[in-house]
Amino acid sequence: MDARAAGVAVRRTFRAYRRTRPFWGGLWLLVGGWLVLRLSMVPAQIAVAAGITGLGGWITGGGMILCGLAAWAAPSQRYVVGVVGVLLAICSLLVSNLGGLFVGMAAGILGGAMTLAWGPKRVSRA
Repeated sequence: MDARAAGVAVRRTFRAYRRTRPFWGGLWLLVGGWLVLRLSMVPAQIAVAAGITGLGGWITGGGMILCGLAAWAAPSQRYVVGVVGVLLAICSLLVSNLGGLFVGMAAGILGGAMTLAWGPKRVSRA
């Protein structure tokens, strides 16, 4: 098997994986969570010392990342994951520097909505 055939096989496998789960919704949730975490700019030591108010960015961003991973791992739970992801993204507006300067919040809302809207591919009757 040459490198080109191996590349084609990897792309086919990835395409089949992507079509059986809410891949893009999970990816946007991951991106939104990372942006909220990154743009909250609060080191872990200070966040722990400040208490629950300092942990807001860590909780919302980390929760959005977990929702994105859960969307990939358990597509049957897409409704729960999508709703929780959207709620965390909206909460990040209040607790984490305007939701990662609005960009992380927008990506999280988009990802949660895409996860909610995803449905498994229907089998054609033909």
